[in-house]
Order: sequence, then C-alpha cells, then structure tokens
Amino acid sequence: MADQFRGSYTVAVTPFTDDGAAICVPSLKRFIDWQIECRVPGIIVLGTTGEFLTLSAEERELVVRTTIEHSAGRMKVLVGTMDAYTPKAVRFSAEAEAMGADGLMIIPPYYYTPTEDEIFGYYRAISEAVRIPIMLYNNPVTSNVDMSAALVGRLTRAFDNVRYIKEASMDVGRVYDVIEESGGLMNVFAGERPVESFLLGATGYVNPYGNYLPYSTTRMWEYLEAGRIDDARAVQRVLHKFDTVIAAGHPTYGHQCYSKVLAAAAGCPVGDVRAPLTRFADLGDEGIERREKLVGLMGEMDTLVAEIERREPVAA
Repeated sequence: MADQFRGSYTVAVTPFTDDGAAICVPSLKRFIDWQIECRVPGIIVLGTTGEFLTLSAEERELVVRTTIEHSAGRMKVLVGTMDAYTPKAVRFSAEAEAMGADGLMIIPPYYYTPTEDEIFGYYRAISEAVRIPIMLYNNPVTSNVDMSAALVGRLTRAFDNVRYIKEASMDVGRVYDVIEESGGLMNVFAGERPVESFLLGATGYVNPYGNYLPYSTTRMWEYLEAGRIDDARAVQRVLHKFDTVIAAGHPTYGHQCYSKVLAAAAGCPVGDVRAPLTRFADLGDEGIERREKLVGLMGEMDTLVAEIERREPVAA
C-alpha cells in the first residue's frame, strides 16, 4: 500500500446546476483547480458534505471520474463509498478503485446501529474487494454508532489496507487512544479540533472549511507540521467563529448549505443543496444576514493569514 496521506484534505461539496437537477461538471472542475492552486494535498468526494445520499449511481460515477481525471495526479483523491447495504458499499468501492481513486473513506453501516462484529464484517468485505487504502470514518452523529478505539485497533490489525481513520467522535482524546490501540499503525485524520488532534498524534485533517477557505486552512496544517503551534491556533480561533455563526441556525442549515454559499462568495460558485436540506435561497433575510457575518469572517481570516505569511511564510 504505497500511498501516504498527510495534511489537510478538503471534504468537498458536490456542485449542482442552479436548479439542483444535475451535477455541474464545469463548476466541479473549477473547484478542483482552485483547491490545487491553494496547495491542498487531497480531496475527499461523496462524503457527508458532498450530499452523497442524494446522488444517483450515474451521478456518483460522474463525480468520481471527473474528479480523478481532472485532478490528473495533482492531488490525492479519496472517495466516500459507504452504504447501509454491504454489497453496495463493496461495489462502490471497487468502482472507485477501477476509476483510479487513491483511497476510500467509509463510514460504518448507518441507520441499523450494527454490532461491532457486524461492522467488522462490513469492512472485511470491502477490504477484501480492493487494494487501495481505506480511511475509516467514525462519526456517531450520522452513523448512530461510535467505533471504539479497541474496534479500530482490531480492524487495523486485521486488514493491511485499513491504515487511516477520520475521527469525528467529538472526543479529541480518542486520537491518542486509537493510535495506542493500533500499536501506532493507524494514521488519524482529525474530524474536529485540528490543533489539539495534531498535538495528540493526528497526521491529517478532514476539512470542511476547505470548501471556502482552502488557502488558509491548508496553511494551518502546514504551520502545525512546522512546529508553529501558535500560528495554527490563531487560524483555528477564527474557524471557531464560523462554527458559532453556522450553529446558531437550524441544524439543516448547516455546513453543506453555508459551505456552498461561501464557496460562491470566494469566487467559486457550486450551486445550492438538494432536499431534504434547506436551500440557501429559502432562508430569506436570516440566511443573508448570516452569510454577511461569515463573509466578514472570511476577510478576517484572509487578513490574519496574510500577516502570518508576511512575517514567516511556509515553504511551498
């Protein structure tokens, strides 16, 4: 398993046409180019932020194939291939590998609240069907199961291509626990609190803010790797302000909706969200007010990172 994933990987939105009826391929290509220009080392498509549950099989293939072909080796491409039905997850995974994906990101079967043995069987079936690296995805909020550090260690020891995890349990101490339980084999990507996760041993970050702040959040992880913890903390403090504004709205107004409207504000329009998520266009004055606050924070972030880079730039 030659691929080595490190750094801040944008968990990407899926660009739709203005009416939401189709994938907007030109927007997807522009988005990919923008990420690469900002030195983002990798992108993850068809994750939660990518609204994977709303896509048809044909749309899934279009997003994956377009991303891989347009990236053309300029950054790593991971694909979300999860499903509540194991054979479908296996098929999605094999198809992504055949199209040239560098790796997969896979949450446990959702809705059913599976046992640890059922989760193990799910990942075993996928692992046996592909050779590329698998990033486990622990997100109890969306999957309704919390993969314990012991289970992650068991999966790591059992399958040679299970060497990564997005840890989004909201328990930052789990980063340390997973590394310990896996005997140091597991590479943890932070799902939140990237600075604290790095200090506990995380080697990367699955980054939703990369959809509209790819430059500054990529620099944040580079600061961490350079030992510039205070600079990284300064960036993270501004990210927390984004969370405060977004979380004040209805839950379905969350990161997907605002990630898309802020990508547009940054000059890279990607359409709106699909049902059942609330479209930004339907938020009215509340959405406009919240967007303006967030755009103001984007300016604050740009100013902060520009000041840091003037003082001590990160080598390209």
